[in-house]
Amino acid sequence: MGMNEAGGWDQEYDVIVVGSGGGGMTAALCAKAQGLSSVVIEKSDKYGGTSAVSGGGIWIPCNDDIARTGGSDSYEEALTYLKTVIGDSVPQERIEAYLKNGPEMVRFLAQKFDVHYHNVPKYPDYYPNQPGGKEGWRSMQPDAFDGALLGKEFDKQRESFKGTLLMGRIAMDQIEAHTLFSRSPGWIALTLKLVFKYWLDFRWRLKTHRDRRQVLGQGMVAALRYAMLRNDVPLQLETGLESLIEEPSSGGGRVTGVVVRQNGRTLRYRARRGVILACGGFESNQAMREQYLAKPTTTDWTAAPPINHGDGIQAGRKLGAALAHMDKVWGSPTVSKPGAAQQITLFIERGMPGCVAVNAKGKRFVNEAAAYPDFRDAMYADHAKGNGCVPCWLVFDATFRYKYPMGIFLPGQIEPDSKLPKDWLDKVYYKAETIEALARKIGVDVGGLQTTVAKMNEYARSGVDPEFHKGETAIDRYYSDPGVKPNPCLGPILKPPFYAVPLWPGEIGTKGGLVVDARARVLREDGSAIEGLYATGNTSAAVMGPTYAGAGSTLGPAMTFGYIAARDIAQTASSSARVQAAA
Repeated sequence: MGMNEAGGWDQEYDVIVVGSGGGGMTAALCAKAQGLSSVVIEKSDKYGGTSAVSGGGIWIPCNDDIARTGGSDSYEEALTYLKTVIGDSVPQERIEAYLKNGPEMVRFLAQKFDVHYHNVPKYPDYYPNQPGGKEGWRSMQPDAFDGALLGKEFDKQRESFKGTLLMGRIAMDQIEAHTLFSRSPGWIALTLKLVFKYWLDFRWRLKTHRDRRQVLGQGMVAALRYAMLRNDVPLQLETGLESLIEEPSSGGGRVTGVVVRQNGRTLRYRARRGVILACGGFESNQAMREQYLAKPTTTDWTAAPPINHGDGIQAGRKLGAALAHMDKVWGSPTVSKPGAAQQITLFIERGMPGCVAVNAKGKRFVNEAAAYPDFRDAMYADHAKGNGCVPCWLVFDATFRYKYPMGIFLPGQIEPDSKLPKDWLDKVYYKAETIEALARKIGVDVGGLQTTVAKMNEYARSGVDPEFHKGETAIDRYYSDPGVKPNPCLGPILKPPFYAVPLWPGEIGTKGGLVVDARARVLREDGSAIEGLYATGNTSAAVMGPTYAGAGSTLGPAMTFGYIAARDIAQTASSSARVQAAA
């Protein structure tokens, strides 16, 4: 068993990591640091996975950078917060493993591999008013990385989405994006600084349109890939997982390798110590979406790149692995932009003053500035009531259009309607001189929308939203306009023309997957561990359960449990060696 047709293995390593995102590369590096040979296999022709197009943030309570930036945190506060927002859907020992190992993982990457993170002091937890919640400090972002250091590997990295770039080209990190989009003091000077730095880099721009200053998810995967290069950790692209190889053991079966498809050939790789699955969720698999997710659902609505088909989840399931949270996603409302490979998430726009989200009856159903998974969940809940909320509509006026971005286009002061493709009008976005005319165009109840807009205008004047409390929490106000008073999230919708954009219940990834324990070992239905098999990231059932604790709640656990898995494999190997020596 476990042999190829020639009677042997094609390649052998101590640890095989499937998937080249943040969790996978962290796992491979940490295995190498433990004295184990490791390899990362990636089915795409680009490395970085969904991590590369993400914000690159990691949510790490009690991180070492908190004290430096004037904050405070404690293990007890973090545990209280997570237990409150997660509930009893995740074993506490797994939550504790995350909290205890997260800061250690960040410290280890910095000291061993020169991969550095710093916190974002003003980025609140998504539920800062809950017990143990914080109004900043727990979310971290990668240090900026010089892409030129990657050499030829720079072109093999998955590119960022243009929506995360200033003018579709210029990199900006989370702190810079907050300054620019909230029009905080110094935003004009910062804009000029970023633009000039990019355009003055003449020699680099002759090579590529991509900014050599890599931040967000680009900065994350670039720093990890550079560390792999310096530490001789191989990466094999266009090498897709076909299945896991399991051999008999006293525990009922041990994973000893993988079957892969590479350049048209089927190969068998031996994993002497373990396999770590870090190959994402199933958001691009329509059959799995239909099986597990809320309806209606389609791959057309996802904001993730079209690369994750649940390969690792299905491979583990064939060996009897248990599944959990399969109906959950890292949800977000998305918009459709013609020509884009995937939908665009609305992280920023909904908190800005002067917009309102409505269903087909023209009525509000959610706090527009709410955490993005809550917004998506509210869409489905309202749709289930028969209110026509898939899609819902984001309605705004000419003032909003001029000042703020809207997913598919930049603020009107930079990208006016005259610069948009003419065939977008009344297909991609809708526009009319009156609220009544706009409602008729988009098929929304006229009276309902008129009443809703009138209410929003009153809320803007008073600064109080009695229906959904928009602007009352720090996370609501994170992306807002501090120049608008008395509530930076509430502005009047008065100036024609009026606009509407359809929003869809999308996601940045699925969060259901293989059940793992506090050591990242994949578990069977009966709770026993499948020897030699580990999982992290969206291939595993999310440690966050049904919630989203703060920015970086996807990647923070992915990297932390990748670190835990590598360490556990090394410790298990060491224990086995001692037992054999004693015998």
